[in-house]
Amino acid sequence: MAENAHSASAHAQTDPLAVLGALHGVPEAVDSVRKAVDGVYGHRVMRRRSNEVTSEAALRGARASAALADADWPLEEVRRRSDFSADAQARTVGATLRLTAEAGQLLGVWRQSPVQALARLHLVAAGGAQAGPGGSADTVGRPRLAGEPVEEPLVGVEEFPLPEPGEVNARLEGLADLLLAGTAAPALVIGAAVHGELLCLRPFGTFNGPVARAAERIVLVASGLDPKSICPAEVGYAELGRAEYLKALEGYASGTPEGMSEWIVHCGRALELGVRESVAVCEALQRGAA
Repeated sequence: MAENAHSASAHAQTDPLAVLGALHGVPEAVDSVRKAVDGVYGHRVMRRRSNEVTSEAALRGARASAALADADWPLEEVRRRSDFSADAQARTVGATLRLTAEAGQLLGVWRQSPVQALARLHLVAAGGAQAGPGGSADTVGRPRLAGEPVEEPLVGVEEFPLPEPGEVNARLEGLADLLLAGTAAPALVIGAAVHGELLCLRPFGTFNGPVARAAERIVLVASGLDPKSICPAEVGYAELGRAEYLKALEGYASGTPEGMSEWIVHCGRALELGVRESVAVCEALQRGAA
């Protein structure tokens, strides 16, 4: 018994993500998310038309992620458009659409090198060129260097201290080490930690919010919680609103147990709202209305 207790204690010390999973309110959020996800995966439409649900969830998730990045287009406008180069808002919508499409292709890279996967996400978001502040292509697909600015359209996030590049690199490597070492933490906790850390670090010159949300999507798929990527948490974040998003992020940035719990629970609520969106899609498909 004593040996087991010692082993559990040692594991907790080497698995800080699992510690987050035990914070007040987090186990309940994890259970609630799991039940919601199980519910949509059990919907009868998923047996034959899961690809359609996945496609619709991707579109709605991309639209919502763009809305959080100050490009709040109606869903039908996103569905209708084919040119996403006209202006800053169009480029943002195009970036989130590309990110959503790319996320499912990066599972293998993510499992081997999360930092490499993040660089790829930024490259995809930027469209491969002219994405850095001032239009410099050499800032694309790599963490920012000293003196390089950050363009972040998430209003309010600029109030959070912007870490220096040295700290950014160290924290990215630390996060990657945690992920590669394996963790007993639930998928919701891992995804929330990745999402929150990237939002706080803002490692790239542009598109940090969309990249952070795409990385969370990868975690949820790779973990097996949402293997078909039909639960767009981005929809929930947009529905809960930017003010609540930033308030919860402030909790994550504080590093306190209460603040971290607030962020994870917020991410759980967003994911449940994303599930609700996909249930509505399933119901519409069942009625022949979508």
